[in-house]
Amino acid sequence: MTKTMKGISGKIDVNMNETLAAWQRLQFGMFIHWGLYSAFGGERNGKPVKIGYSEQIQMWDQIPETEYVEVAKQFTADQFDPKAICQLAKDTGMHYIVITSKHHDGFAMFDTDTTDYNIVKQTPYGQDPLKQLAEECHKQDLKFGVYFSLVDWHQGHAFDDNNNNPIPVSMEQVIEQQLRELMTNYGPIAEVWFDMSSPTLEQSIKFSSMVHELQPEAAVNSRIWNNKGDFRTLADNQVPFNTLDAPWQTPASIYHETWGYRKWQERHDFSGKVRDLIAGLTSVRARGGNYLLNIGPRGDGAVVSFEQDVLLTIGEWINRHPQAILGASATKFGGQAWGEVTVNGTDLFLHVINRPKDGVITLPGLATDIIQVVEDGSSNPLEWSLEDNNLTIQCPDQPIDDIQTVIKVELAEELRMIPEKTVEADENGVWSIALTDIYMGYGFADRGNYNTLRETTIRHTAFIVTEKAGCVWLEVQGEVQKKETTYQIELGNETKVVTGKQLVEGDIGLFSVNAHEIVPLNITLAEPGYPEEPLGLVLTGVKMKY
Repeated sequence: MTKTMKGISGKIDVNMNETLAAWQRLQFGMFIHWGLYSAFGGERNGKPVKIGYSEQIQMWDQIPETEYVEVAKQFTADQFDPKAICQLAKDTGMHYIVITSKHHDGFAMFDTDTTDYNIVKQTPYGQDPLKQLAEECHKQDLKFGVYFSLVDWHQGHAFDDNNNNPIPVSMEQVIEQQLRELMTNYGPIAEVWFDMSSPTLEQSIKFSSMVHELQPEAAVNSRIWNNKGDFRTLADNQVPFNTLDAPWQTPASIYHETWGYRKWQERHDFSGKVRDLIAGLTSVRARGGNYLLNIGPRGDGAVVSFEQDVLLTIGEWINRHPQAILGASATKFGGQAWGEVTVNGTDLFLHVINRPKDGVITLPGLATDIIQVVEDGSSNPLEWSLEDNNLTIQCPDQPIDDIQTVIKVELAEELRMIPEKTVEADENGVWSIALTDIYMGYGFADRGNYNTLRETTIRHTAFIVTEKAGCVWLEVQGEVQKKETTYQIELGNETKVVTGKQLVEGDIGLFSVNAHEIVPLNITLAEPGYPEEPLGLVLTGVKMKY
């Protein structure tokens, strides 16, 4: 491949929908799990309950509601400080806060007319903490969001270890009224984080539509189920192996064992905890996701000092690398054996999470000239070479950052890259694209609850090198599940829509190509029912010819 080959843009852009793009730009947020369960602290009668998450202690220890609600009498929340919480979020580098308005126990942490089973009516605190936190978020220029469980033990759901309870019609009215209260009484809402249950398709549509009607700028997460969310919430603490095409988020916890406060939780290896969470934040951001990191305040509302110190240390690290994570974009390089890659303008950032023994890292496919390479936060140049589009760098022997090394590569212009699996034509002007030459675009889809969440393939992409300008034909080899399904084929700047039958049973064309370019070929659904709908195509190869 010639050195003059320009390559493709290496940056992954945000969603074309402005509401979702605005949500993606939030990037990093604070999750807060706080409720009656926090007063138990993972204990019952002074003994640890060591099964399940502590915010679900009522179910895991089979606590009758009459006993469970007794703790409300001592729920003074005298240490709950919205101003300090917002400041902590900002000091950590976070841009938004999502708090539990109601968890599975059904105890509303806001002022509601639907039930007396709420913090205003049942506790000596007697106030609406969501109202206070929302107002403080707006004062401190943080976006505000709410968590809302679709499971409600108080309204009649039985304990279910998987929390996959269907929603009876009798419960719909309460959910609708509570959602209406949350969407109208707390100012602008940036995110609504539904959780668990097994709603019908009609219920998922109804609840998400209500949010969109009352809060048009709010993004609804995928745990509304039936693929009716605006963005996909992955499994707890999950970092996807593959970069995902549709908007997504990882909910992360400081301790994987619990989200709600737990008195007896082991809090040790502070530096290791910080390092792991920064690596998680880096990996999620480098692959284009939002990172929502949880704290679990005590029953009195105070933030656990260990958690506060962890967050502040993460914030200090972010401040040492102000362009490398927040405001930076994901790239098409994907995860590397040594770490992750982000880009901000013409600065490329290499995050060395797994330092090789010899200290040498390689980034294949870089097609942009380099001005200099330094350790981020330093002006000291590092040894590097760029040969055949492979960038090799000698990491600093003694990094200035002992948490995670970040290397800044200053580029001469915008980031461009040569995909590793780029295909050239043979002497007859024919491109034979094997399955191993094809990149997959991934998403996740569900069939109505958490247990049905599965990875889906939603795009096939190949890259070809053109030697001359002209028109090309395309032959797709494979099988489709439904021949009437319509597919969109993009080759360079041209797009054609064909049926599944046409896709696999004949030549498709003509497409115009320029000379000496790397041209992407994308195959997607023309009219997907939802952004992550599976392609329904078993591809075995593609042939192209002038």
